[in-house]
Amino acid sequence: MADPVESQRVRLLSYNIQSGLTTLKYSQYLTRSWKHLVPVPSRMSNLDGIAQVLADYDIVGLQEVDAGSLRSGFVNQVKYLADSAGFDYVFDQSNRKIGMISQHGNALLSRARPEAITEHKLPGLIPGRGVLEVRFGAGPDALHVLILHMALGRRARLRQIGFLAELVRDYRHVILMGDLNCDSDSPEIAALLETAHLCEPEPGLYTFPSWRPDRQLDHILVSPTIRVEQVEVLDCVFSDHLPITMAARLPESVRLAWDSRPALSSALDSVALVPAHPPAMP
Repeated sequence: MADPVESQRVRLLSYNIQSGLTTLKYSQYLTRSWKHLVPVPSRMSNLDGIAQVLADYDIVGLQEVDAGSLRSGFVNQVKYLADSAGFDYVFDQSNRKIGMISQHGNALLSRARPEAITEHKLPGLIPGRGVLEVRFGAGPDALHVLILHMALGRRARLRQIGFLAELVRDYRHVILMGDLNCDSDSPEIAALLETAHLCEPEPGLYTFPSWRPDRQLDHILVSPTIRVEQVEVLDCVFSDHLPITMAARLPESVRLAWDSRPALSSALDSVALVPAHPPAMP
């Protein structure tokens, strides 16, 4: 059991891992596109490197992770990373399935026990985007962590922001993290911060492309009730994105259930998967 004082401090990481593929220049999106369809040995070595990074954090949100398909060698990358980095609680949301070729989605890895996990589909003309809503604790002082990967197009992102703002409007303590596909100074981020009542403590930390970052597509946004101590982008080139991290202190009224249950399967059995009830869209 964690120390009562330290239990209020949480280390967060958000990472688009591109299903374990490294990209070193833009031309490789074309010349190495075949690697997105078939298994390659570098994926497993990259996953081992990613697991070493994740091991230092308490709650991890992943995007573009494969839950077990042809391209991953039928390895569930979420479970592999959780086992390698020592996480007790794990859940994946496969949003875009292409037969046996890929199972593309978001994932949660956590050392604290979630009370419930809800899957939502994000609105958009092209299906395949989703958000994982993870609740720690219960009642008005529950902590709600949202893990998501937003659309490429601005119009779709603005629709998704309306969805997210409606989803969190009654929550006091929110952490939203993921690949939002827009920069800190974009109209979309401004709209999200205003309508969802969130803050971005350190805007302008570049996360993309990993080989020469000049854009911040990856973000960790928080409610004003959460005190942020540090935000940092890590220099580890296992993907075309860099991971963004945050150290924060939660309000005294928020209590995370830290335990050390060794069996991943039993931990999963005790977490309630709540059916999604999407908020009404205007």
